[in-house]
Amino acid sequence: MFGTTSNLPPRVDSWLDRPGHHHWLESEGQRLLAFYRASRHPECGFAALDDDGRLPENAVPDTMITARMTHCFALAAMRGEPGAMPLVSHGVAALKGELRDATHGGWYGTRPGPETSTTKQAYIHAFVALAAASAWQAGEEEAEPLLDEIVEIIETRFWDEEEGRLREGFSRDWREDEAYRGGNSNMHATEAFLQLSDVLEEPRWRARALSIVEKIIHDHAEPNGYRVVEHFDSEWNEWREYNRDTPKDPFRPFGATPGHAFEWARLMLHLEGGLLRHGETVPGWLLEDARGLFHCAIELAWNVDGEPGLIYTHDWDNKPVVHERMHWTLAEAAGTAALLLKRTGDAAYEVWYRRLWDYIDRFMIDRERGSWWQELDRHNRPSSEVWSGKPDLYHAYQATLLPRLPISPTLARAIAEGAL
Repeated sequence: MFGTTSNLPPRVDSWLDRPGHHHWLESEGQRLLAFYRASRHPECGFAALDDDGRLPENAVPDTMITARMTHCFALAAMRGEPGAMPLVSHGVAALKGELRDATHGGWYGTRPGPETSTTKQAYIHAFVALAAASAWQAGEEEAEPLLDEIVEIIETRFWDEEEGRLREGFSRDWREDEAYRGGNSNMHATEAFLQLSDVLEEPRWRARALSIVEKIIHDHAEPNGYRVVEHFDSEWNEWREYNRDTPKDPFRPFGATPGHAFEWARLMLHLEGGLLRHGETVPGWLLEDARGLFHCAIELAWNVDGEPGLIYTHDWDNKPVVHERMHWTLAEAAGTAALLLKRTGDAAYEVWYRRLWDYIDRFMIDRERGSWWQELDRHNRPSSEVWSGKPDLYHAYQATLLPRLPISPTLARAIAEGAL
């Protein structure tokens, strides 16, 4: 199987081979899972926690958070975590219930209310697909119709065969198509598609993931010095000035987002591994571009303002725009360094893997209140310029799993097969 040490270059003396490091990752993963059990909303799905790990009285069930929590607790359930499966069932019930549009199909961003949007976003639907696949793989029977429905919605509403990528957003009744195309939503679609290909054993999802990666990374980021272009118009022309006036947007910030470069690189390694595992043609540029993305993001984001850490965004002159350090950026960088080390045996990735976890341990992990700080300022102090509270388990929990898993298959299938 691709991803096992027997089929890969020999590594330097690595943390990845040390039982003590595996124990540390396991302990941190358990700590995160325990903290986020409180995000279970008593009425529907999951919602964002505050800094102390409490669910605010006015907490609103959120579809992205519900999907991410369902995915993570499904992974935990397959690993034998007591109490995880009831949380999976709770998440699936919400995704089949109040978070779903029973009239027009598809999913809202939050439980509908008088002031909430009812638009349908590709980003949200990618996470619904990820959650449905993980829950189904974990044995949640009610996930099967959810999985069938999200696949149909992606097929009939979001996937554009001619463009080879996802369309971005629609009005509630699907009649109005947003005049925007996004790299972020297509990146998470790539993640979902790779998992669908493994869980459902359907190679068309791998082919679609490859199409997305080729068009957004190989055709745009590679010629751009591996700086990932995030925003496009409806004709897929680069839209570099998008959101210049709102650079701290949590999902569509202005400029380039180094954290996404790390994330894309990791997904490309999973894609390469999946293609090799199934004896399919592997473009040589997949590994080359993954390495290019990692090194560019490190160069343009690490310690570029005199303090350790990775900035949120930079402009097209490579100058920092938003200096805040996001927890998810560090989590993705560490996970990608691990996979690049497994794939290449290059000692440089061991250096970065240790450096990134040392930073996370020193600055990101909140050992008093729990979880990780979601955001730090340029001086590595807790901040809330972009994100407030501690809503996210997904990135940090996966970062504790990826170093201990093979490159292929993807997380849900690898855990189901007993890889961890």
